[in-house]
Amino acid sequence: MLQNEVAPETKVMVDKAIAEVGDIATLPEVTVKIIEIVENPKSTARDLHDIIKNDPALSARILKVVNSAFYGLPGQIASIDRAIVLLGLSAVKNIAIAASMTHLFSGGPAIEGFSGADVWKHSIGIAVGARLLSAAQGRPQVEESFLAGLISDLGLLVERQLFSAELAEVIANLRTGGEFCELERNIIGADHQAFGTALAKKWRFPQSLCTAIGYHHNPIALSDTNRELPAVVNIADILACRAEIGFCQHPSNADISDDLFGSIKVNAAKVDEIFEQLPEQVSIAEAIFGE
Repeated sequence: MLQNEVAPETKVMVDKAIAEVGDIATLPEVTVKIIEIVENPKSTARDLHDIIKNDPALSARILKVVNSAFYGLPGQIASIDRAIVLLGLSAVKNIAIAASMTHLFSGGPAIEGFSGADVWKHSIGIAVGARLLSAAQGRPQVEESFLAGLISDLGLLVERQLFSAELAEVIANLRTGGEFCELERNIIGADHQAFGTALAKKWRFPQSLCTAIGYHHNPIALSDTNRELPAVVNIADILACRAEIGFCQHPSNADISDDLFGSIKVNAAKVDEIFEQLPEQVSIAEAIFGE
């Protein structure tokens, strides 16, 4: 069994939690349709437009993104058709999922040292860092990397809703030292990677994204074939914690191992350059992907 693989008794507990978690476990119908279209290789921009045109709020969000500094496209774009063509289907899927997710991070039980807003900010930080790292790799799937980062900590929302007292204990123990996922497993019975993976599977996300969620704290446990995207998310997470962006699970002085550098094939100098860009890029992304 891999280090992060869920034991049978833990899987029963995680599946029960996902069944009980309510609104978090349900994506809006329009988002589900968009995901289905984008994952279908036969789909076209017209298929996507036919769905989006019936959702004025999502249409407005897409135009806001396409005209922002985040994508750096020339001129003002007023047409959804043109926006979809310029952004690409994967980027539009990201926008739809981000728009669907923002409300999930609001409210919830009060937990000292933890807020949904801080988790969302950190998620944006990981997403932006993962996108920058993938661009530095020359990896064509930069949008997949952004989405993997954005959803990597979804499991924390399940814990906040169902295990708020235990999560508070995890956070209290984290301040005195200890590794976050290990504390979760000891106190809650499973970590946020397990809860997040189960939620992503319920949403029928691709296996690559489920693997990234399930191993983003320990990508080295995976084979070389499956390690790259989780490693990108892991390094982006470390960089976001170094920059103290949102709710952080790594210490601000966390190291990036040589194995991780080897997994993504981006050198330390380039990663340092990305770290310098991160706060400004996160501010831009927050402005367009926030409420």
